[in-house]
Amino acid sequence: MTRALYSLCGADERRFFSPHCWKAVMALAHKGLDFEEIPTTYARIRDIGGGVSSTLPVLDDNGRLITDSFAIALYLEEAYPERPSLFGGEGGKALSRMVEGYSQMIIHPAIMRIALLDIHAILDEGDKAYFRQSRELRLGKPLEVFAADSEAERAAFATKLEPLRHMLKFQPFIGGQTPLFGDYIVFGALQWLRVSAGLAMLAAADPVIAWFERCLDLHESRGRTVTAA
Repeated sequence: MTRALYSLCGADERRFFSPHCWKAVMALAHKGLDFEEIPTTYARIRDIGGGVSSTLPVLDDNGRLITDSFAIALYLEEAYPERPSLFGGEGGKALSRMVEGYSQMIIHPAIMRIALLDIHAILDEGDKAYFRQSRELRLGKPLEVFAADSEAERAAFATKLEPLRHMLKFQPFIGGQTPLFGDYIVFGALQWLRVSAGLAMLAAADPVIAWFERCLDLHESRGRTVTAA
């Protein structure tokens, strides 16, 4: 049996930084499934499965190719129902969509402003031009202009995590007493920040840091990648 996950990496192939790839990594580990994580630069995405996707992650499960982190989680839940659930039922799937929205609409934009130049700096040289061109087209301005107020965004970042902080007053994980895919969604975002720029903007005593550390201790995740100094 062969199972491979194509994950986005920087110039250092041990530096996996994509939040979406981290979601898939954690989902596979949660299910207890063996897999090989294949370091993939932006330039190499087009070579996967004859161009099956323009983005990562891509899961190859014995020849079946699945793209998109949420779709991968749904596939794993259906294909391996005897293994620990990623959602805990249909309600968990619906709530995970809400968590996905919170993460991608509130947390991700803040991380982009904080870490954009750091992400560019860790890329393979062949990826830097693509990253700059594609992001500047999307943002409508040079990377340096977009990131000019990154220090202000760092100072305000903790406030973006108030919904998570509120929840942690009542339970140790988004999933309750144990983690579910909703945890991996937000974990992936903060791991993206940790790997590219670090988490120094969050206080050591912040409950979010305690939750993040609990997630890092799951599935041998702490040692899986090179992180920012």
